[in-house]
Amino acid sequence: MATTLAPVDSREVIRCDHCHLVQFLTNNHLCRRCRTSLDPEPEPIIAEPQPAVASNGNGNGHSNGHGHPQIQVAHSIRAFRHRFGLSQRQLALRMQVPRTYVSKIENEKATPTLSSLARLARALEVNISDLLSGTATTQQDEIQELMKDEFIAELIPFVSKLNGLQCSSILAQIRDMTTRPRRTS
Repeated sequence: MATTLAPVDSREVIRCDHCHLVQFLTNNHLCRRCRTSLDPEPEPIIAEPQPAVASNGNGNGHSNGHGHPQIQVAHSIRAFRHRFGLSQRQLALRMQVPRTYVSKIENEKATPTLSSLARLARALEVNISDLLSGTATTQQDEIQELMKDEFIAELIPFVSKLNGLQCSSILAQIRDMTTRPRRTS
């Protein structure tokens, strides 16, 4: 977060609220000294309590059968965060927001703004549509998808017989092959 000062030239001059450095606004919106975000902290939109929806006979209590969209986003964010092994604090650091903001979103006490959804998606390395659709796949789903690949399925029985050094060596060779493909004659 930064304080805007009088403009000099046509560029915006701001002061970092963290280290107090006065500077021109950078393209990446990060302080030149402390690398904190110069964007104002997003104001969370406080979720209003929803009135109870009469049950429609399918037992879920929601008229459309899909659940509340905010709940889906909150669940999706938490699922992606867990999937990548991130704590709320780590995700907040990636987004450059307070940890409490991530907590409020996940606990449905705040609805993320569009810019916050974009920051969340970037921090989690997913698409905004993935967050909105709730397509956070579980590790089990990923394993099943991987096992459909014939090459991977053929490797699996041998992996458990390798020691750590052998695994590291194979990974290094694979990385080398993909980053520096050999020319075939």
